[in-house]
Amino acid sequence: MSRQLAAGERILLFDSKGRRYLVTLASGGVFHSHTGPLEHDELIGREEGSRVRSRSGARYVAVRPTLAEVVLKMPRGAQVIYPKDLGPILMRADIFPGARVLESGLGSGALSMTLLRAGAVISGYEIREDFAARAKANVAGFLGDDALDRYDVKIADVYDGIEERDLDRVVLDLPEPWRVVKHAETALRSGGILVSYLPTITQAVTLREALTASSFGMLETVEVLERTWHIEGQSVRPDHCMVAHTGFLTSARLFPFGTSEALPRADAEEDPAAAEEDPADAEEDTEPADPTLSDQPGSGETALG
Repeated sequence: MSRQLAAGERILLFDSKGRRYLVTLASGGVFHSHTGPLEHDELIGREEGSRVRSRSGARYVAVRPTLAEVVLKMPRGAQVIYPKDLGPILMRADIFPGARVLESGLGSGALSMTLLRAGAVISGYEIREDFAARAKANVAGFLGDDALDRYDVKIADVYDGIEERDLDRVVLDLPEPWRVVKHAETALRSGGILVSYLPTITQAVTLREALTASSFGMLETVEVLERTWHIEGQSVRPDHCMVAHTGFLTSARLFPFGTSEALPRADAEEDPAAAEEDPADAEEDTEPADPTLSDQPGSGETALG
């Protein structure tokens, strides 16, 4: 990509007080704020990071926005998933280039943009046409029209079923994801992953109950808290405000052998007396224990060990 800013691009303007403004450049366009107008033509053709002034002399720095900045500033019709949760969703769903993903509850498209940028191919289910249109517009605005080739949006209710088969992942931002569990069992390939984002713990509990009664295993529910720090000279302390609870992320993996109480749970505590060691296994396992490995309940190694 050329480092020169071009018409049609979204840019982020920083003023002298650190305030941020998301602007789509257009030839002949004008950005208006309380500090006076700034012509877009003053920005088009300049290098990213250039400093410009409005007609009244206010200073701005122009850069290309990150995905996180776009998510927080883009036009929206529904509340978006915060950037602090979008990253963990990518990891827990293990999104990879070419992954076939069913996403439902598109909202304003923040999660769609994140999945597509990671290389996913999305079948999107959304019951509201205005949300679907807004999501597609936001995707195209940030990732370009080519991204729409991997973004098949349907006006459909996922609670009624999933048409696709052999999916790699199912990612949900819905109020009642437990109603999708049975459909996901049919739509996902063996070993496929389901991830759900929910705002309340009571919803997460209901989902976990449905997953426990299904063919899913390796169940885990987490929340992500983000706290910034004030660092200025010798003044070093946590900031007074933080992005605390926003939602719960529940993940699960589909197994081919059906429902069983013995399905592994990623967050299960290991019971030392639960099973006797096979003597043959004991003979083969001659590697000394690594004291650096965590054996805290909830780690993947402990839960499956």
